[in-house]
Amino acid sequence: MFGVSLKFQVGQRVPSQGGGTGVVSPARRVAFDVVRRVFEDGAYADRVFRAEAEGLDTRDRAFAMQLAFGAVQRVRTLDHAIEVLARRPVLELDPPVQAALRLGAYQLAFMGSVPAHAAVNETVELVRASGLERAVAFANAVMRRLATGIAELIAGLPEDTPAHSALCHSYPDWVAETWWRELGPEQALALMRTQNEPLPTVVRVNRLRPGGLAPGPLEVQKIPAAWLEQGLVWPQSLGSQLAGAAVGARPGERVLDLCAAPGGKATQLAEVAAEVVAVEKHAGRAQELKENVARLGATNVHVLWADALELPPGLGSFDRVLVDAPCSGLGVLASRPDLRWRAEPLPELELALLRAALAHVRPGGTITYSVCTVNRAENEDVVDALGVAAEDLGAEHPEYRHPSRPEFLLTLPHVHRTSGFFVARLRP
Repeated sequence: MFGVSLKFQVGQRVPSQGGGTGVVSPARRVAFDVVRRVFEDGAYADRVFRAEAEGLDTRDRAFAMQLAFGAVQRVRTLDHAIEVLARRPVLELDPPVQAALRLGAYQLAFMGSVPAHAAVNETVELVRASGLERAVAFANAVMRRLATGIAELIAGLPEDTPAHSALCHSYPDWVAETWWRELGPEQALALMRTQNEPLPTVVRVNRLRPGGLAPGPLEVQKIPAAWLEQGLVWPQSLGSQLAGAAVGARPGERVLDLCAAPGGKATQLAEVAAEVVAVEKHAGRAQELKENVARLGATNVHVLWADALELPPGLGSFDRVLVDAPCSGLGVLASRPDLRWRAEPLPELELALLRAALAHVRPGGTITYSVCTVNRAENEDVVDALGVAAEDLGAEHPEYRHPSRPEFLLTLPHVHRTSGFFVARLRP
Protein backbone atom coordinates (compact mmCIF):
# COMPACT_ATOMS: atom_id res chain seq x y z
CA MET A 1 0.00 0.00 0.00
CA PHE A 2 2.82 2.40 0.85
CA GLY A 3 5.26 1.62 -1.95
CA VAL A 4 7.95 4.10 -1.03
CA SER A 5 8.60 2.27 2.22
CA LEU A 6 9.49 -0.85 0.26
CA LYS A 7 11.53 0.36 -2.72
CA PHE A 8 12.45 3.38 -4.78
CA GLN A 9 10.21 4.25 -7.70
CA VAL A 10 12.12 5.03 -10.88
CA GLY A 11 10.31 7.14 -13.45
CA GLN A 12 10.85 9.40 -16.42
CA ARG A 13 12.05 12.89 -15.52
CA VAL A 14 9.85 15.64 -16.97
CA PRO A 15 11.75 18.81 -17.98
CA SER A 16 10.64 22.07 -16.39
CA GLN A 17 8.45 24.27 -18.58
CA GLY A 18 7.05 27.72 -18.08
CA GLY A 19 3.46 28.77 -18.57
CA GLY A 20 2.25 29.24 -15.00
CA THR A 21 1.00 32.49 -13.59
CA GLY A 22 2.82 31.97 -10.31
CA VAL A 23 6.49 31.79 -9.43
CA VAL A 24 8.12 28.86 -7.65
CA SER A 25 10.60 29.96 -5.00
CA PRO A 26 14.22 28.85 -5.59
CA ALA A 27 14.24 26.93 -2.29
CA ARG A 28 11.14 24.92 -3.19
CA ARG A 29 12.52 24.23 -6.67
CA VAL A 30 15.67 22.78 -5.11
CA ALA A 31 13.64 20.69 -2.65
CA PHE A 32 11.47 19.45 -5.52
CA ASP A 33 14.50 18.35 -7.54
CA VAL A 34 16.05 16.61 -4.53
CA VAL A 35 12.89 14.65 -3.72
CA ARG A 36 12.53 13.60 -7.35
CA ARG A 37 16.13 12.45 -7.62
CA VAL A 38 15.90 10.45 -4.39
CA PHE A 39 12.73 8.55 -5.23
CA GLU A 40 13.03 8.31 -9.00
CA ASP A 41 16.75 7.76 -9.42
CA GLY A 42 17.73 6.29 -6.04
CA ALA A 43 20.14 9.20 -5.46
CA TYR A 44 21.54 10.09 -2.05
CA ALA A 45 19.74 13.09 -0.59
CA ASP A 46 22.80 14.81 0.88
CA ARG A 47 24.83 14.55 -2.32
CA VAL A 48 22.01 15.75 -4.53
CA PHE A 49 21.26 18.63 -2.19
CA ARG A 50 24.86 19.86 -2.24
CA ALA A 51 24.76 20.05 -6.03
CA GLU A 52 21.26 21.48 -6.38
CA ALA A 53 21.53 24.06 -3.58
CA GLU A 54 24.68 25.71 -4.90
CA GLY A 55 23.92 29.40 -5.30
CA LEU A 56 21.14 29.61 -2.72
CA ASP A 57 21.61 32.14 0.03
CA THR A 58 21.88 30.97 3.63
CA ARG A 59 18.19 31.40 4.46
CA ASP A 60 16.90 29.70 1.31
CA ARG A 61 19.42 26.89 1.70
CA ALA A 62 18.24 26.18 5.25
CA PHE A 63 14.58 26.20 4.15
CA ALA A 64 15.27 23.95 1.16
CA MET A 65 17.18 21.45 3.30
CA GLN A 66 14.49 21.28 5.95
CA LEU A 67 11.79 20.83 3.32
CA ALA A 68 13.60 18.30 1.11
CA PHE A 69 15.05 16.17 3.90
CA GLY A 70 11.83 16.32 5.91
CA ALA A 71 9.69 15.20 2.97
CA VAL A 72 12.05 12.29 2.25
CA GLN A 73 12.13 11.30 5.91
CA ARG A 74 8.35 11.50 6.47
CA VAL A 75 7.33 10.21 3.06
CA ARG A 76 5.47 7.13 4.27
CA THR A 77 3.23 9.14 6.59
CA LEU A 78 2.77 11.85 3.94
CA ASP A 79 1.80 9.34 1.27
CA HIS A 80 -0.77 7.83 3.59
CA ALA A 81 -2.36 11.23 4.16
CA ILE A 82 -2.32 12.02 0.44
CA GLU A 83 -3.91 8.68 -0.43
CA VAL A 84 -6.65 9.02 2.18
CA LEU A 85 -7.57 12.58 1.22
CA ALA A 86 -6.99 12.29 -2.53
CA ARG A 87 -8.55 8.81 -2.71
CA ARG A 88 -5.87 7.73 -5.18
CA PRO A 89 -2.69 5.68 -4.71
CA VAL A 90 0.33 7.99 -4.74
CA LEU A 91 2.35 5.65 -6.95
CA GLU A 92 -0.24 5.92 -9.71
CA LEU A 93 0.43 9.66 -10.01
CA ASP A 94 2.97 11.19 -12.38
CA PRO A 95 6.36 11.46 -10.64
CA PRO A 96 6.40 15.30 -10.62
CA VAL A 97 2.93 15.29 -9.02
CA GLN A 98 4.11 12.81 -6.39
CA ALA A 99 7.06 15.02 -5.48
CA ALA A 100 5.06 18.24 -5.42
CA LEU A 101 2.30 16.80 -3.23
CA ARG A 102 4.80 15.27 -0.82
CA LEU A 103 6.49 18.65 -0.39
CA GLY A 104 3.17 20.42 0.00
CA ALA A 105 1.92 17.88 2.51
CA TYR A 106 5.12 18.16 4.55
CA GLN A 107 4.82 21.92 4.77
CA LEU A 108 1.21 21.67 5.96
CA ALA A 109 1.86 18.88 8.46
CA PHE A 110 5.30 19.66 9.88
CA MET A 111 6.32 23.24 9.04
CA GLY A 112 4.06 25.47 11.06
CA SER A 113 5.93 28.59 9.92
CA VAL A 114 4.69 28.15 6.34
CA PRO A 115 1.26 29.70 5.60
CA ALA A 116 -1.19 27.18 4.16
CA HIS A 117 -1.91 29.35 1.12
CA ALA A 118 1.81 29.48 0.26
CA ALA A 119 2.15 25.69 0.53
CA VAL A 120 -0.94 25.18 -1.66
CA ASN A 121 -0.07 27.76 -4.30
CA GLU A 122 3.57 26.80 -4.75
CA THR A 123 2.74 23.10 -4.89
CA VAL A 124 0.33 23.80 -7.73
CA GLU A 125 2.94 25.91 -9.50
CA LEU A 126 5.51 23.11 -9.22
CA VAL A 127 3.09 20.83 -11.04
CA ARG A 128 2.42 23.48 -13.67
CA ALA A 129 6.11 24.24 -14.16
CA SER A 130 6.70 20.53 -14.81
CA GLY A 131 4.51 20.75 -17.92
CA LEU A 132 1.57 18.85 -16.44
CA GLU A 133 -1.22 21.36 -16.94
CA ARG A 134 -3.73 18.50 -16.97
CA ALA A 135 -2.78 17.69 -13.34
CA VAL A 136 -2.97 21.26 -12.01
CA ALA A 137 -6.65 21.15 -11.00
CA PHE A 138 -6.14 17.78 -9.31
CA ALA A 139 -3.11 19.03 -7.36
CA ASN A 140 -5.01 22.13 -6.28
CA ALA A 141 -7.98 20.09 -5.05
CA VAL A 142 -5.76 17.64 -3.14
CA MET A 143 -3.75 20.40 -1.50
CA ARG A 144 -6.91 22.14 -0.32
CA ARG A 145 -8.13 18.90 1.25
CA LEU A 146 -4.74 18.44 2.88
CA ALA A 147 -4.79 22.00 4.20
CA THR A 148 -7.96 21.29 6.16
CA GLY A 149 -7.46 17.63 6.99
CA ILE A 150 -3.83 16.49 7.25
CA ALA A 151 -3.15 17.70 10.79
CA GLU A 152 -6.10 15.84 12.28
CA LEU A 153 -5.41 12.75 10.18
CA ILE A 154 -1.77 12.46 11.31
CA ALA A 155 -2.59 13.31 14.92
CA GLY A 156 -5.05 10.42 14.95
CA LEU A 157 -2.65 7.75 13.71
CA PRO A 158 -2.17 5.01 16.32
CA GLU A 159 1.26 3.82 17.42
CA ASP A 160 0.32 0.82 19.58
CA THR A 161 1.91 -1.87 17.37
CA PRO A 162 5.07 -2.04 15.27
CA ALA A 163 3.05 -1.69 12.06
CA HIS A 164 1.06 1.27 13.37
CA SER A 165 4.15 3.00 14.72
CA ALA A 166 6.00 2.50 11.42
CA LEU A 167 3.21 4.28 9.55
CA CYS A 168 2.76 6.99 12.17
CA HIS A 169 6.48 7.84 12.37
CA SER A 170 7.44 6.95 8.78
CA TYR A 171 9.71 3.92 9.02
CA PRO A 172 9.84 0.60 7.17
CA ASP A 173 7.98 -2.13 9.03
CA TRP A 174 11.14 -4.18 9.59
CA VAL A 175 12.88 -1.33 11.44
CA ALA A 176 9.91 -0.81 13.76
CA GLU A 177 9.64 -4.55 14.37
CA THR A 178 13.37 -4.80 15.17
CA TRP A 179 13.33 -2.00 17.73
CA TRP A 180 10.00 -3.08 19.22
CA ARG A 181 11.37 -6.58 19.76
CA GLU A 182 14.84 -5.60 21.03
CA LEU A 183 14.11 -2.43 23.02
CA GLY A 184 10.47 -2.80 23.97
CA PRO A 185 7.56 -0.56 22.88
CA GLU A 186 8.38 2.47 25.04
CA GLN A 187 12.05 2.65 24.06
CA ALA A 188 11.28 1.87 20.41
CA LEU A 189 8.78 4.71 20.16
CA ALA A 190 11.17 7.13 21.84
CA LEU A 191 13.91 6.15 19.41
CA MET A 192 11.59 6.52 16.41
CA ARG A 193 10.45 9.98 17.50
CA THR A 194 13.99 11.17 18.24
CA GLN A 195 15.35 10.09 14.87
CA ASN A 196 12.73 12.22 13.14
CA GLU A 197 14.23 15.35 14.69
CA PRO A 198 17.68 16.93 14.28
CA LEU A 199 20.29 15.98 16.86
CA PRO A 200 22.91 18.42 18.19
CA THR A 201 25.71 19.34 15.78
CA VAL A 202 29.02 18.21 17.25
CA VAL A 203 32.56 18.58 15.96
CA ARG A 204 35.83 17.02 17.07
CA VAL A 205 38.48 19.66 17.67
CA ASN A 206 41.58 18.58 15.75
CA ARG A 207 44.59 18.37 18.05
CA LEU A 208 46.90 18.20 15.02
CA ARG A 209 46.02 21.77 14.00
CA PRO A 210 46.23 23.98 17.10
CA GLY A 211 43.78 26.79 16.56
CA GLY A 212 42.89 28.02 20.00
CA LEU A 213 39.99 25.58 20.47
CA ALA A 214 39.89 23.26 23.46
CA PRO A 215 40.44 19.63 22.38
CA GLY A 216 37.59 17.13 22.40
CA PRO A 217 33.92 17.14 21.38
CA LEU A 218 32.37 20.57 20.86
CA GLU A 219 28.65 21.22 20.31
CA VAL A 220 27.93 24.11 17.95
CA GLN A 221 24.88 25.74 16.40
CA LYS A 222 26.69 26.08 13.08
CA ILE A 223 30.15 25.04 11.94
CA PRO A 224 32.15 28.04 10.72
CA ALA A 225 33.39 27.41 7.18
CA ALA A 226 36.86 28.64 8.13
CA TRP A 227 37.15 25.94 10.79
CA LEU A 228 36.55 23.27 8.16
CA GLU A 229 38.76 24.82 5.51
CA GLN A 230 41.67 25.17 7.94
CA GLY A 231 41.23 21.65 9.32
CA LEU A 232 40.60 22.89 12.84
CA VAL A 233 37.60 20.61 13.36
CA TRP A 234 35.92 17.54 11.91
CA PRO A 235 32.13 17.08 11.98
CA GLN A 236 31.76 13.97 14.11
CA SER A 237 29.01 12.97 16.51
CA LEU A 238 29.71 12.13 20.10
CA GLY A 239 28.84 8.49 19.36
CA SER A 240 31.37 8.35 16.54
CA GLN A 241 34.07 10.00 18.66
CA LEU A 242 33.36 7.47 21.41
CA ALA A 243 34.00 4.66 18.92
CA GLY A 244 37.34 6.19 17.96
CA ALA A 245 38.33 6.68 21.60
CA ALA A 246 37.38 3.08 22.44
CA VAL A 247 40.17 1.82 20.16
CA GLY A 248 42.51 2.79 23.00
CA ALA A 249 45.38 3.82 20.73
CA ARG A 250 48.60 4.77 22.53
CA PRO A 251 51.73 6.67 21.54
CA GLY A 252 54.13 4.60 19.49
CA GLU A 253 51.49 2.14 18.22
CA ARG A 254 50.59 1.13 14.68
CA VAL A 255 46.86 1.21 13.93
CA LEU A 256 44.95 -0.26 10.98
CA ASP A 257 41.62 1.30 10.02
CA LEU A 258 40.00 -1.14 7.63
CA CYS A 259 37.03 1.00 6.46
CA ALA A 260 38.45 4.48 6.79
CA ALA A 261 36.66 6.94 4.47
CA PRO A 262 35.87 9.75 4.90
CA GLY A 263 38.53 9.84 7.62
CA GLY A 264 37.00 11.01 10.87
CA LYS A 265 38.17 8.13 13.02
CA ALA A 266 41.47 7.65 11.15
CA THR A 267 42.49 11.24 11.84
CA GLN A 268 41.21 10.95 15.41
CA LEU A 269 43.50 7.94 15.92
CA ALA A 270 46.37 9.85 14.29
CA GLU A 271 46.29 12.34 17.16
CA VAL A 272 47.75 9.61 19.40
CA ALA A 273 49.18 6.72 17.38
CA ALA A 274 52.56 6.70 15.67
CA GLU A 275 51.14 5.41 12.38
CA VAL A 276 47.66 4.81 10.95
CA VAL A 277 47.10 2.79 7.79
CA ALA A 278 43.70 3.84 6.46
CA VAL A 279 42.12 1.43 3.98
CA GLU A 280 39.38 2.38 1.53
CA LYS A 281 37.98 0.16 -1.21
CA HIS A 282 36.42 2.73 -3.54
CA ALA A 283 38.70 4.96 -5.59
CA GLY A 284 36.66 8.15 -5.27
CA ARG A 285 36.29 7.80 -1.52
CA ALA A 286 40.01 6.94 -1.18
CA GLN A 287 40.83 10.22 -2.92
CA GLU A 288 38.42 12.08 -0.64
CA LEU A 289 40.10 10.38 2.32
CA LYS A 290 43.53 11.58 1.16
CA GLU A 291 42.27 15.15 0.84
CA ASN A 292 40.70 15.10 4.31
CA VAL A 293 43.84 13.63 5.87
CA ALA A 294 45.94 16.39 4.28
CA ARG A 295 43.59 19.16 5.37
CA LEU A 296 43.66 17.93 8.98
CA GLY A 297 47.46 17.65 8.97
CA ALA A 298 47.50 13.93 9.77
CA THR A 299 50.91 13.26 8.23
CA ASN A 300 51.16 9.90 10.01
CA VAL A 301 48.12 8.52 8.15
CA HIS A 302 48.89 6.43 5.08
CA VAL A 303 45.90 5.91 2.77
CA LEU A 304 45.72 2.52 1.10
CA TRP A 305 43.30 2.06 -1.81
CA ALA A 306 42.42 -1.61 -1.39
CA ASP A 307 39.71 -4.08 -0.48
CA ALA A 308 39.92 -4.80 3.24
CA LEU A 309 39.08 -8.42 2.51
CA GLU A 310 42.02 -8.74 0.07
CA LEU A 311 44.81 -6.64 1.54
CA PRO A 312 48.20 -6.67 -0.19
CA PRO A 313 51.04 -8.61 1.47
CA GLY A 314 53.74 -6.88 3.44
CA LEU A 315 51.61 -4.70 5.69
CA GLY A 316 52.92 -6.35 8.81
CA SER A 317 51.04 -6.59 12.08
CA PHE A 318 49.28 -3.84 14.03
CA ASP A 319 48.81 -3.07 17.70
CA ARG A 320 45.23 -1.98 17.09
CA VAL A 321 42.75 -2.66 14.31
CA LEU A 322 39.55 -0.68 13.87
CA VAL A 323 36.68 -2.24 11.93
CA ASP A 324 34.17 0.59 11.54
CA ALA A 325 32.08 -1.56 9.27
CA PRO A 326 29.42 -0.79 6.67
CA CYS A 327 26.01 -1.44 8.22
CA SER A 328 22.31 -0.66 8.03
CA GLY A 329 22.92 2.73 9.64
CA LEU A 330 19.89 2.59 11.93
CA GLY A 331 21.68 4.81 14.44
CA VAL A 332 22.15 7.74 12.05
CA LEU A 333 18.69 8.04 10.51
CA ALA A 334 18.24 11.53 11.98
CA SER A 335 21.01 12.89 9.74
CA ARG A 336 20.47 10.61 6.72
CA PRO A 337 16.86 11.17 5.62
CA ASP A 338 16.83 8.64 2.78
CA LEU A 339 18.77 5.90 4.56
CA ARG A 340 15.75 4.36 6.25
CA TRP A 341 14.35 3.51 2.80
CA ARG A 342 17.53 1.85 1.57
CA ALA A 343 18.93 0.43 4.82
CA GLU A 344 20.02 -3.20 4.76
CA PRO A 345 21.64 -5.28 7.54
CA LEU A 346 25.09 -6.57 6.55
CA PRO A 347 26.11 -9.14 9.21
CA GLU A 348 27.94 -11.43 6.77
CA LEU A 349 30.16 -8.61 5.52
CA GLU A 350 30.78 -7.36 9.04
CA LEU A 351 31.85 -10.80 10.22
CA ALA A 352 34.11 -11.21 7.19
CA LEU A 353 35.80 -7.88 7.95
CA LEU A 354 36.40 -8.91 11.56
CA ARG A 355 37.95 -12.16 10.40
CA ALA A 356 40.22 -10.19 8.06
CA ALA A 357 41.23 -8.03 11.02
CA LEU A 358 42.30 -11.14 12.95
CA ALA A 359 45.00 -11.78 10.35
CA HIS A 360 46.59 -8.37 10.91
CA VAL A 361 46.57 -7.84 14.68
CA ARG A 362 49.74 -8.70 16.57
CA PRO A 363 49.64 -11.07 19.56
CA GLY A 364 48.31 -9.10 22.51
CA GLY A 365 46.76 -6.46 20.27
CA THR A 366 43.08 -5.54 20.04
CA ILE A 367 40.36 -5.27 17.42
CA THR A 368 37.67 -2.63 17.89
CA TYR A 369 34.39 -3.25 16.12
CA SER A 370 31.99 -0.36 15.65
CA VAL A 371 28.81 0.11 13.65
CA CYS A 372 26.39 3.03 13.54
CA THR A 373 23.31 0.90 13.99
CA VAL A 374 20.87 -0.26 16.66
CA ASN A 375 20.24 -3.82 15.57
CA ARG A 376 21.27 -6.94 17.47
CA ALA A 377 21.90 -8.91 14.28
CA GLU A 378 24.72 -6.51 13.33
CA ASN A 379 25.87 -5.77 16.86
CA GLU A 380 26.32 -8.37 19.59
CA ASP A 381 25.36 -11.29 17.31
CA VAL A 382 28.29 -10.53 14.99
CA VAL A 383 30.73 -10.37 17.89
CA ASP A 384 29.37 -13.62 19.33
CA ALA A 385 29.75 -15.31 15.94
CA LEU A 386 33.42 -14.29 15.79
CA GLY A 387 34.05 -16.11 19.09
CA VAL A 388 36.75 -13.77 20.43
CA ALA A 389 36.90 -12.51 24.02
CA ALA A 390 35.63 -8.98 24.59
CA GLU A 391 37.27 -6.46 26.89
CA ASP A 392 35.06 -4.62 29.37
CA LEU A 393 34.44 -1.30 27.63
CA GLY A 394 31.44 -0.70 29.86
CA ALA A 395 33.77 -0.30 32.83
CA GLU A 396 35.72 2.38 30.96
CA HIS A 397 32.65 4.27 29.75
CA PRO A 398 29.83 3.38 32.18
CA GLU A 399 27.49 6.09 30.90
CA TYR A 400 27.38 4.33 27.52
CA ARG A 401 27.28 0.74 28.78
CA HIS A 402 25.13 -1.58 26.67
CA PRO A 403 21.87 -2.19 28.58
CA SER A 404 22.02 -5.99 28.32
CA ARG A 405 25.68 -6.69 27.47
CA PRO A 406 27.73 -4.46 29.80
CA GLU A 407 31.04 -5.36 28.18
CA PHE A 408 29.91 -3.47 25.06
CA LEU A 409 28.95 0.16 24.44
CA LEU A 410 25.70 1.34 22.87
CA THR A 411 24.78 4.96 22.35
CA LEU A 412 21.07 5.59 21.78
CA PRO A 413 19.83 8.81 20.16
CA HIS A 414 16.84 9.18 22.51
CA VAL A 415 19.00 8.58 25.61
CA HIS A 416 22.36 10.16 24.79
CA ARG A 417 21.32 12.80 22.21
CA THR A 418 23.84 11.52 19.69
CA SER A 419 23.96 9.04 16.85
CA GLY A 420 23.51 5.37 17.68
CA PHE A 421 26.76 3.39 17.84
CA PHE A 422 27.60 -0.11 18.97
CA VAL A 423 31.24 -0.63 20.03
CA ALA A 424 33.12 -3.74 21.14
CA ARG A 425 36.85 -4.14 21.77
CA LEU A 426 38.15 -7.65 21.28
CA ARG A 427 41.40 -9.29 22.32
CA PRO A 428 42.15 -12.43 20.23
